[in-house]
Amino acid sequence: MSACLHRIERLDGKLRAFITVDAEGALAAARERDAELAAGRPRGPLHGVPLAYKDLCHVRGLPTSCGTATPEYFTSEHECTAVTRLTAAGAVTLGKLNMSELASGPFGDNPHHGNVQNPWRAGHVSGGSSSGSGAAVAAGLAFGALGSDTGGSIRLPAACCGIVGFKPTYGRVSRAGAMPLSWALDHIGPMTRTVADAALMLSVIAGHDRRDATSSRRGVDPGLTKLDVPVAGLRVGVPENYYFDGIDAEVDSAVRAAIRRIGDLGAQVETLTVPDPETMTSISNVIARAEAAAIHHRVLRERPHELGAAVRARLGIGFSISATDYLQALRLRARLTREFIDEAFSDVDVLVLPVIPEPAPTYEANEVGGVEAKIARMGRFSRLTRPINGLGLPALSVPCGLSRDGLPLAFQVVGRPFDEETVAWLGHAYESAAGSVRRPPID
Repeated sequence: MSACLHRIERLDGKLRAFITVDAEGALAAARERDAELAAGRPRGPLHGVPLAYKDLCHVRGLPTSCGTATPEYFTSEHECTAVTRLTAAGAVTLGKLNMSELASGPFGDNPHHGNVQNPWRAGHVSGGSSSGSGAAVAAGLAFGALGSDTGGSIRLPAACCGIVGFKPTYGRVSRAGAMPLSWALDHIGPMTRTVADAALMLSVIAGHDRRDATSSRRGVDPGLTKLDVPVAGLRVGVPENYYFDGIDAEVDSAVRAAIRRIGDLGAQVETLTVPDPETMTSISNVIARAEAAAIHHRVLRERPHELGAAVRARLGIGFSISATDYLQALRLRARLTREFIDEAFSDVDVLVLPVIPEPAPTYEANEVGGVEAKIARMGRFSRLTRPINGLGLPALSVPCGLSRDGLPLAFQVVGRPFDEETVAWLGHAYESAAGSVRRPPID
């Protein structure tokens, strides 16, 4: 615990990963965990593990700014269910993590709390919107973190920062006690240094919660934490349409090399064509913008000057979406999801895809051309992750090397609904064969 707090004190002035550090509370909880252990009363599989949480998770006793200028932007009668379950399993809270303002942005910039720096290279984006979660875990400030994912916000920072990010199936993890951005698309999930750690955290936080009516009653497969099984015979699909179109050559090369390694492990790799993800992206944009405008209407109407220009513009689009268009989008989403699952998984168990279209760009480059150009870049950067949110499928971001400039690269494993076990199984097998990406040179 002390080691993490010392690293936070020494490095976070540069990284800007935290909004709130609860050093006193963390040390007190650590002493309590030590006493429990000495008395032979360990709480669970995360006993004494230092974790931190994206600052849209309500944590008892700490403010929740959601990346805004307002310290208590979001309040809840109850603590975030995922946080409560992690604490019950023994985890210790280090504090609250920086994020893109209102969880609306894929890069990690924040006009109020500072841009979260990529631990691999200052000045480059950390990925968003769970930017502080990605940077804190990569830099060793926390052993794990919670992020949220509406259009890629767990997987994008995981890919940019060279860690593992696990977006579960929609409904697998309760969103109660976390600020929503889109009721229909939000997911809560773990961000860690290894697939096994992510699977362990997910096994703790998953499960039905009466405070979230969308949470599933389906049980978690015990195989989620028993991953050391050969993947020989597993059927892996690689889409030949959309996902490799227009991506950076280094990303393409790294992901295809990872796919070849997966084949070398005995998995059956085959190419296929999936239903056009662009349609699902367009539908998801309608849903997300309408719901986000409804959720944040007060700050958009009464205090728009408090928001960054790009976030204000993106959220403001939702006011022009009609109820008819919103309801049609929900209807089409359900139909297209059924069709995608039936077609894409008819002959394969999982899909393997890129996560980011290019290595983490610089913050400076993302500001060129004004607000409209930045919004367009936001859409391009999340184009490989956003369709998976619309589909509600489980997806795991796994590091697969570094670019020539020393920036992390990654692929994502996508599975059938509620088949997190197979997704984690393949990710762990690849990670075990390839070895973990080394730690960033921030020290």
